[in-house]
Amino acid sequence: MTFSRIFRNDREIEARNIVQIKVSMNNGIPNNPHLPVLIYPGVLKTGLSSGDIVSLYARNHWGKAWVYSLFDFHHYHYAAHEVLTVISGCGIVQIGGEDGPSKEVNEGDVIALPAGYGHKLVEAEDNFTVVGAYPVGQPDIGFNRAGESTRLSAIAETPLPACDPVFGLNGPLTNYWRKKEPNTRK
Repeated sequence: MTFSRIFRNDREIEARNIVQIKVSMNNGIPNNPHLPVLIYPGVLKTGLSSGDIVSLYARNHWGKAWVYSLFDFHHYHYAAHEVLTVISGCGIVQIGGEDGPSKEVNEGDVIALPAGYGHKLVEAEDNFTVVGAYPVGQPDIGFNRAGESTRLSAIAETPLPACDPVFGLNGPLTNYWRKKEPNTRK
């Protein structure tokens, strides 16, 4: 497959088009204290198959891919980051818990969720379908619903992905998701 045929433009997404969402702990959802949710609006062409997206993910070291909609209840993964690509329809996804923002997502949009970030499908067209995946090397996705207890250290210990799920090694995610170095000054 020629991967250039799946992008809306032949160039990478511009930083100004990336939507960053940062939400503090919220109604039983821990969220991630260091990494923002990233939305790449309209970065992929419409009409792509789930196989196209799964191949793109695999090329960029994201696996355990699945094809479905999203759950209609708040949940999060405390031991894995997650990527979602809308391949059909449009919907409204709430990010970060009951007080978090709701965003409309459409075919061709990509959402990168750091470990700990809550998400829920609020409403959608009947044909709303996403392809999701997790970085290779994260064996346990650590699924929890809002309010279920988890070790917050598990979120912080989740290793950063080697590559952006869409753009690869030098994609935007690798710049936005850098580990914060501990402050060693005394």
